[in-house]
Amino acid sequence: MQKNAASKDEATRDIAFLVFPGFQILDLSGPLAAFDTARRISTGIPYRCHVVSLTGGGIVSSSGLEVVTRKIRSSAYDTLIVSGGGTSVDLHDLSAISAHLGKAAAKNTRRIASVCTGAFLLAAAGLLEGRRATTHWKYAKQLQRQFPDIKVEPDRIFTKDRGIWTSAGVTAGIDLALAMIDDDLGSAISHGVAQMLVVYHRRPGGQSQFSAIADMQPESDRIREVLTYMREHLHESLSTEQLASVACISPRQFGRAFLAETGETPAKAVERLRVEVARQRVERSAEPIEVIAHAFFKDPERMRRAFIRVLGHPPQSIRRMTAHNAASLSES
Repeated sequence: MQKNAASKDEATRDIAFLVFPGFQILDLSGPLAAFDTARRISTGIPYRCHVVSLTGGGIVSSSGLEVVTRKIRSSAYDTLIVSGGGTSVDLHDLSAISAHLGKAAAKNTRRIASVCTGAFLLAAAGLLEGRRATTHWKYAKQLQRQFPDIKVEPDRIFTKDRGIWTSAGVTAGIDLALAMIDDDLGSAISHGVAQMLVVYHRRPGGQSQFSAIADMQPESDRIREVLTYMREHLHESLSTEQLASVACISPRQFGRAFLAETGETPAKAVERLRVEVARQRVERSAEPIEVIAHAFFKDPERMRRAFIRVLGHPPQSIRRMTAHNAASLSES
């Protein structure tokens, strides 16, 4: 059931975006654009956006672009979103920012969130302890090592756990913002925001970070050769034994080596590659879904379950959403 928009006399909700020297500019601009667009098109809860830092004044991003900020205030915001760093999680003073985040939580800020490596700041503040969280796939293992009490889910676009939100890298911050807007104002407004931003409406939090597969860079030539073989033989069964023979090692040794170098089991990597290729055909052609399923999964139900695991939606829904978005954009 769609949520009802809030009444016009409801208090303004202050959305603060916390940045620091070396922050990633898209971690700020993507979610900021989403909330600002919602403010302009909604007759419901009025948002008021603030870009803040510990010191106020000009803050230089990792790209060299400087933004003017206000000094973070002592009173609570409705929502506080922490940006990530450009290429490192060690570009800023964790203790100083984490102290402010701890105070924000204590003062009942309704939502605290992070984009990309901003999750490290939330973790350092103790806000993610015992919670599910995600970050950019490249830094997920590091987050888990540094903060073992967190349940890191490297495969998700964003997570929401007891008022604390975290998202994957860069554009995933827009998905995070759209989900928050959906919670506040309903799906009609969040869909309208997505249309205005010309983005896919909207990737579910459980959808995989595709770059985790596309950008796999194993150390050894043999595992790189296996990945190439996988991509070129997706119509075959691709058992562990078959892939191990390509790597010229035993199945047991292959399974351990593949997991160590890619962070994925061979079976999971094969499934994701199949979903990625099958999704392109689902979205870009009128080919019957059953035909696509038999080409890659041998069975429509098997493909349906794989799509839900990886994308959060069955193939029929992916096709409907693609058609709807295309029609909406052509009308705008």
